[in-house]
Amino acid sequence: MRIDSFLNATNIVKKRSIAQDMCANNVIELNGVRAKSSKEVRVGDVITLHFLTYTKSYKILAIPTTRTTPKSLSASFVQEIIHS
Repeated sequence: MRIDSFLNATNIVKKRSIAQDMCANNVIELNGVRAKSSKEVRVGDVITLHFLTYTKSYKILAIPTTRTTPKSLSASFVQEIIHS
């Protein structure tokens, strides 16, 4: 699954177009490397989002089979990594 579709399907971002813009502006890293929106993700990969004032990282636990998932099930697909 493409990284922009994954971020949208797991409710990390609200729209796929926002995820594409984030990739174009080098906000998203996949396993420590800046990612284009077409980059494929796999189980075990780490996605890092660099916002202006903070950074969030997520470990991929599973790939969704549908385009959208309920917010209550998002935790079964990604695990937020706490930075200390």
